[in-house]
Amino acid sequence: MEASCTRLFTRAELKTRNKREDAVLIIHNGVYDVSKFLEEHPGGEEVLLEQAGKDATEPFEDVSHSSDARALMQKYKIGELVEEDRTQEKTTTPSWTEDKPQEQGKCVLA
Repeated sequence: MEASCTRLFTRAELKTRNKREDAVLIIHNGVYDVSKFLEEHPGGEEVLLEQAGKDATEPFEDVSHSSDARALMQKYKIGELVEEDRTQEKTTTPSWTEDKPQEQGKCVLA
């Protein structure tokens, strides 16, 4: 049985990984190598390259990515930030919930 371990990165070592052939993003303390995804990104490669080498959590959440996009991210995850470089995650409800919208305007009067 093979042991699985997560590779840890510092923000300092990721800062220079901001080129087309080596583009890395930090999202929710996870590290993603998006170099091979640049041409496929629906929003264009420029958006990813602009955030490469940085923490892209806020811009990522501002766009309200779908659950499919979030699932696809796992394919590109290469590790996580070291404990001392992690940001504290907010405990707010995400805007991308899959709950069905409540029906409005249907009221039964007795």
